[in-house]
Amino acid sequence: MDEALKENIMGALENVIDPELGIDIVNLGLIYDADLGDDGICTVTMTLTAMGCPLAGHIEQDVKRALSDIPEIQESRVNIVWDPPWGKDKMSRYAKIALGIPD
Repeated sequence: MDEALKENIMGALENVIDPELGIDIVNLGLIYDADLGDDGICTVTMTLTAMGCPLAGHIEQDVKRALSDIPEIQESRVNIVWDPPWGKDKMSRYAKIALGIPD
């Protein structure tokens, strides 16, 4: 996948907002990888801020909706993983400032 398409995918994912924190999932550091296969299937490997998050299904649907406007993507799949575990260290500076977390 070329860099421009990767940026386009990550840009689309920045439109997915974590409903509890009000920050997008990219800046929260929840996206570990996004890969587009030759078959047009985009697999997003991500985590959530907490196991058993009641909004997991909601976030997964938002990810698929955000990627549906990218012509190269025929289908989206979300792979939620717990390893490596998410921590505040994965957040961008923007997210830390927005949430009042010291850098």
